[in-house]
Amino acid sequence: MKFKLNLITLALLANTGFAIAADGYGLANANTEKVKMSAWSCKGCVVETGTSGTVGVGVGYNSEEDIRSANAFGTSNEVAGKFDADVTFRGEKGYQASVEAYQLGMDGGRLDVNAGKQGQYNVNVNYRQIATYNSNSALTPYSGVGSDNLTLPDNWVTAGSSNQMPLLMDNLNALELSLKRERTGLGFDYQGESLWSTHVSYMREEKTGLKKTSGGFFNQSMMLAEPVDYTTDSIEAGIKLKGDRWFTALNYNGSIFKNEYNQLNFDSAFNPTFGAQTSGTLALDPDNQSHTVSLMGQYNDNTNVLTGRVLAGQMSQDQALVTSGYGYQVPTEAVDAKVDLTGLNLKVVSKVTNSLRLSGSYDYSDRDNNTQIEEWTQVSINNVNGKVAYNTPYDNTSQRFKVAADYRITHGLKLDGGYDFKRDDRNYQDRETTDENTVWARLRVNSFETWDMWVKGSYGQRDGSQYQASEWTSSETNSLLRKYNLANRDRTQIEARVTHSPIDSLTIDFGARYALDDYSDTVIGLTESKDTSYDANISYMITDDLLATAFYNYQIIESEQAGSSNYSTPTWTGFIEDNVDVIGAGLSYNNLLENKLRMGLDYTYSNSDSNTQVRQGITGDYGDYFAKVHNINLYAQYQATEKMALRLDYKIENYKDNDAANDIAVDGIWNVVGFGSNSHDYTAQMIMLSMSYKL
Repeated sequence: MKFKLNLITLALLANTGFAIAADGYGLANANTEKVKMSAWSCKGCVVETGTSGTVGVGVGYNSEEDIRSANAFGTSNEVAGKFDADVTFRGEKGYQASVEAYQLGMDGGRLDVNAGKQGQYNVNVNYRQIATYNSNSALTPYSGVGSDNLTLPDNWVTAGSSNQMPLLMDNLNALELSLKRERTGLGFDYQGESLWSTHVSYMREEKTGLKKTSGGFFNQSMMLAEPVDYTTDSIEAGIKLKGDRWFTALNYNGSIFKNEYNQLNFDSAFNPTFGAQTSGTLALDPDNQSHTVSLMGQYNDNTNVLTGRVLAGQMSQDQALVTSGYGYQVPTEAVDAKVDLTGLNLKVVSKVTNSLRLSGSYDYSDRDNNTQIEEWTQVSINNVNGKVAYNTPYDNTSQRFKVAADYRITHGLKLDGGYDFKRDDRNYQDRETTDENTVWARLRVNSFETWDMWVKGSYGQRDGSQYQASEWTSSETNSLLRKYNLANRDRTQIEARVTHSPIDSLTIDFGARYALDDYSDTVIGLTESKDTSYDANISYMITDDLLATAFYNYQIIESEQAGSSNYSTPTWTGFIEDNVDVIGAGLSYNNLLENKLRMGLDYTYSNSDSNTQVRQGITGDYGDYFAKVHNINLYAQYQATEKMALRLDYKIENYKDNDAANDIAVDGIWNVVGFGSNSHDYTAQMIMLSMSYKL
């Protein structure tokens, strides 16, 4: 019998397994000398060339004056425009390019451009803008906002308290507290022969704006607008080698941070007190850099997978110290700070049987502060300062060890569990070593046709070395105080999730979680914390064209802490309760007006609430903090022609918060010149018309 090798034969041979290959009938033994390879072609596998995709433009109007609404609407401008694109080009011989743009021209806009040859190389250019708006109603009497020199009017009259300053109210000017980041990147990937590939990428981020800070003299303070003009240059490069069952990669990551301003000078608004100072200086974030090199690899023999990585790096900072207003001699002009980083990650996963899988991992990281220790004289303000002090070279070594087993009991029933160990070693801390031991187990059931459910429980303990006050960090601390991140703790946690699809068009999902942290050995400090949350989601396809969705999330965190007003045993107890509710619903209707119109409505409501009570004989309420927000988006999209579509969005945000820290008059505290009330209470609206065109 004559035998001709073709695509169908190859497909059959590929699925016959190792049995035939063992008898000498494997694909490697096939006689292919007379086969015309050039005749092999897939007539149905035609790769279309040319350009395809969509482009779009839009223009929107924003009605609200409170700049915080720009966080939701994506622009702080009254009139804003945007450009969207999702375009792909495919040429002959594997050449291809793509352009993806989303809301370009608005605060959250991004652009991603790729060009290259499939399987050989790719060039990437990207851009992204991110903005965060806090307030545009902060008030200040200072001139020069946005620079590194804040001055009061020439005729300013100082006073002993802010409410006695005669020129304060007449010289207040509004400023905007916001931060904007622009990221620009360039990347190149190259695939050499089958054994190796390489990549290199560069990104520059420029961050500008104003943020809150304060400057003080003795017990007097002024809220100040700190200028932000940061530049961060990052580079990543690497080479990868790979075989049939393994790969290894060598990577470099570097980051260089520069601040345009190294100090902030400001006038004092108060009468001169300590040292008769009338102006002050703040040191701002110093220039610094970080460099790391890592080597990673993986081996996979289809039964066992072994991965590993080693890392070494250094962070450094040697900018000249700011000494303006400091009357003592400094031991060095620059600290020349250096921190060495070392890391190791190992993980193995083994498929013991078709039903049993075992895994284990070990992670090690070390932060070694090699900054030279110097002797400094503190500025004398009270009976604690004004003494000789030393810069503390904090080190940290962390180790993690995990083992786990995953066992499929039967079809649709799986049990997995494990043990986690964590050790942290810190120097110059109240507790230099902490150990955490955690065991956990999870059971999953999905054997029922319309049900999928799982439940997970865990229990962990943290203890460690002897707890004692450190002269480096807490010489004035109550000896009974236990810091929550170092204290002994018992943690119990349980969580579960159930998903049910009673009919094809309806899906219901519910989850819950409860965690209890018990600090039973703590006398002063956090003694207990409870975290309870649950969520529910529903998706219902009412008809082929009508879809309804809804969700609800709830979380409550209850904390108790004990304190002392006489540096001894507890004299008061604090209770803190934080609640978060999030509700959402959506409705979309497709194929209206002869399949040309799609309409939809999305609604979300979020309410976060926090309350603190202190009990010391009588119970005192610190007042309620809340933030509530309603968001509505009503939209309609009309397919005007086969290629052109029009869309109209109408958005509403109703926001209100109550934060005592942001609701203080400029002169509301006698020894503080503040920013005034910066709470929010607004209803903002935005309407946007956009057009998209299919290429």
